[in-house]
Amino acid sequence: MSSTSSTFRALRHHNYRLWAGADLVSVTGTWMQVLGVNWLILTLTGSATSVGLSLVMQALPTLLLGMWGGALADRLPGRPVVIAAQLAQAALAAVLAAITLSGTTSVLPIYAVALAGGVVNALGGPALGRFAAEVVPPADLPNAMALGSILNSAGRILGMSLAGALLPVIGEGGVFVANAATFFAVIAAVLAMRSREFHKLAAAGRDSGSVLDGLRYVLRTPWLLVVLALWFVSGSVGRNYQVTMAAMSAGPLASGAGGYGLLSTVFAVGTVLGGFLAATRTQLTLRLLLVLAFATGLAQALSGLMPSLWTFAAMMVPIAAGAVALDTTVSARAQLDSPDEMRGRVIAALSIVSSAAGALGGPLLGGLSDTLGPRVALEIGGVACLSAALLAAVALARLSGRTVRQAIRLRPGWENA
Repeated sequence: MSSTSSTFRALRHHNYRLWAGADLVSVTGTWMQVLGVNWLILTLTGSATSVGLSLVMQALPTLLLGMWGGALADRLPGRPVVIAAQLAQAALAAVLAAITLSGTTSVLPIYAVALAGGVVNALGGPALGRFAAEVVPPADLPNAMALGSILNSAGRILGMSLAGALLPVIGEGGVFVANAATFFAVIAAVLAMRSREFHKLAAAGRDSGSVLDGLRYVLRTPWLLVVLALWFVSGSVGRNYQVTMAAMSAGPLASGAGGYGLLSTVFAVGTVLGGFLAATRTQLTLRLLLVLAFATGLAQALSGLMPSLWTFAAMMVPIAAGAVALDTTVSARAQLDSPDEMRGRVIAALSIVSSAAGALGGPLLGGLSDTLGPRVALEIGGVACLSAALLAAVALARLSGRTVRQAIRLRPGWENA
């Protein structure tokens, strides 16, 4: 198999091709709406804090209801749940458009829609992730996840660009209508998939499909706890670059909004490269996970020392690439090394950790940047990520009865050895 065909091997499957195309359309619409909502709230209130509050509204339900969504995903058939979630999101986008076109001057209805959207994501997100794992065989799931990272990055860039072009023409309401239409692309793709080509995961029974069983599984699986802890640290103080890039642009680099725009673009390019890096790997192993965590932490610590905008931007490329490859590897190992009947609740646990890391890391890095300076904030975050990677290697070594060097060479299934 050539390197090119290996990189895109998940696209050999009919169902995944449909899923990938729909995913790109949906992510593009989502980012169009994100920019539209942020701009609308900023226009109504003139407050960046109000914009941040809308993000909290979206994330909070995942922290509270995520495991219930995972339990539903493990017990219910995937296709109907996915379609129901897409219809709910389309309806919310339409409601948001109606609110905007009515000329409202209050942000409370917008917050209400954001909260409702967070509930839909919390309850439907695990089913979406579990369903996505059924459109490819297990051997190609890591590649599908890596390609999904590329599509998410491409959809983000495309969505932000389209929103910037369309907002002056059709306004926020028109952008929200456009996003509502994108959810029907996902529904059409799901309905067009061939049932005989699904790779069904075992469903949980009534005796093992509860939220409590999912929590017990996570808490009683040491290797998974280590991986989640490492991901939490890297996600909280090592991934919130929207905060530190803005602080560096406004502070030490003195590059203003133009510099921040350049850094955001470079970071987006790095995320695409990270997706390709993960896609070229035949296996996403724990060794790769530990190496990526260490290398990304080191790069972050060094980025705080960069003297100019261009040298700092150059460091953003490997950091962004490493972060995406790290996220893909965590998701692949957590899912593939867990029982099928726990897949939805494991995906929910990943979502909860990711949301908690973002909620904690953003304010923490912002506070460090304000008090100690963005350079010191980057160095503290980088050292924390380095330490977490080393501690994770030690913990995995102790769990497996190996040396640290042997631990970073562990392959999938090591915990059963």
